[in-house]
Amino acid sequence: MSLFPTDNPHVRRVNSFHELVTARFAGNVNAICWERTLAGDYAEIIAQLGVNEREAIVTLEAERLQALPASAAGRVAVEQMLTDLQLLRDQALEPVLNCIHGYPRDEEPGPVPTDVFSFHVDSAPVEADTFLCTYFGPASEGLRNEEARHRVDVPETRAALLARFGGEDNDAFRTHLQEHCYDLHYVPTPSARPYSFGLGNLWRIAVAYPGSPVPPCVHRAPATVPGESRLLLIS
Repeated sequence: MSLFPTDNPHVRRVNSFHELVTARFAGNVNAICWERTLAGDYAEIIAQLGVNEREAIVTLEAERLQALPASAAGRVAVEQMLTDLQLLRDQALEPVLNCIHGYPRDEEPGPVPTDVFSFHVDSAPVEADTFLCTYFGPASEGLRNEEARHRVDVPETRAALLARFGGEDNDAFRTHLQEHCYDLHYVPTPSARPYSFGLGNLWRIAVAYPGSPVPPCVHRAPATVPGESRLLLIS
């Protein structure tokens, strides 16, 4: 897996937050990345937060982060994350910073898993974008649109969904797919080469909404292992 393969026409790189939020999605581009190499010790922040046995995903507030007995390098990491939160809030967005120890999985995934480990696109009823940055841990992954196939278009999967639906492949069935978000999930083609979003980079990716000028960005959360945590900013 590589970051920004030279033949990826869907990703545009920018050099500032201003460019990130003002660039327009057009043509093939449906992901914009502000590449950054961040200072600070994010591993220290994870260690000081510890593992919450009751919550797999813990939302971090500024007060908790600022109260950590962090070293100078840890303090740099805290201030960077809080700065990013404020940058997005200044855009009238509602970002959250999460410490993720694990994600819930589909208890009964059936023919189409709909958890975040499945390649998927985000959707909204109005114009919207998704912003995200991984500060520590495995990074999010993307998939070129031409290397992604709707799971519901795989014949075996569609047949299984139809059997569960108990009806015909008509408008009612297609509405059923939408209502359960099955139509938002994808499977890589055999020759697909997923790419990493990398650490520290702040991404803005296209969402599926009525009238969007570009296809949405196909992405997923990375596979995790017990004891491995992430620091993730998402809006």
